[in-house]
Amino acid sequence: QVQLVESGGGSVQAGGSLRLSCTASRGSQDINDVIWYRQAPGKPREWVAGFSGHGNADYKASVRGRFTISKVYAKNTVYLQMNDLKPEDTGVYYCNLGFQWGRGTQVTVSS
Repeated sequence: QVQLVESGGGSVQAGGSLRLSCTASRGSQDINDVIWYRQAPGKPREWVAGFSGHGNADYKASVRGRFTISKVYAKNTVYLQMNDLKPEDTGVYYCNLGFQWGRGTQVTVSS
């Protein structure tokens, strides 16, 4: 069973950048289906970014143009580059693959 480990979270000021990583424990092809979610305090978990069936990147409207999802098969890793961060991007970011979830990484953006 694949395990997912997120890293790269932190605290930044508005306008800053962070790069999150999600590394899968096995199987480079699995990372095609990795999805990023986030959960803000007191709110439900929401989808942020992933890849479509054709391999194109899809984004939540509020992050499109600021976030970029990418993958490196050799490292079994999916990245989420986050630029021009806003306070509303604050939350715990999780990666998901099928029924598996990572433990999440905290992103805090101050104004």
